[in-house]
Amino acid sequence: MKRRILLVDDELAILLTLRAILEMNGFEVDTAASAKEAERKMKNGVFEMVISDMRMESETAGYDVIRKARQQPYDPATAILTAYPSLGSEWQIEGAHSLLVKPMNTDELLRQLEALLITHQDQKAAQQAQKAVPSKAAHANHSRSDHSFRADKRAF
Repeated sequence: MKRRILLVDDELAILLTLRAILEMNGFEVDTAASAKEAERKMKNGVFEMVISDMRMESETAGYDVIRKARQQPYDPATAILTAYPSLGSEWQIEGAHSLLVKPMNTDELLRQLEALLITHQDQKAAQQAQKAVPSKAAHANHSRSDHSFRADKRAF
């Protein structure tokens, strides 16, 4: 099964070039030319990763895309794509998992995307495992309290 990526950029040449590169390397790619279009596509589809250019309708439109992506129930990996790498750590504060600086050679881009997808999937699996453990512990505690109540009741 191909991994789905939503690629968001208002520059058509970059959008088409990156889409072709990613599709040639086994990804299924959907595109959006604005933050608004990306928001609509995220609501109507499921993506393993959302990659957004930073500067589109506004200087920080990419952050809007990332915030919306992080609100999706399918929890995609997120990356900001920018030609202006002077963002400091702000991209992390805004919720992006990775910063991709353009231009970038194809091999490096693919390496970074693969690493991001693997890391994100591992984190999701760990979070799901953590959620499962407390519910089992709560059930075990509940069961123990039921037994101790019955024992106490019999004692009277």
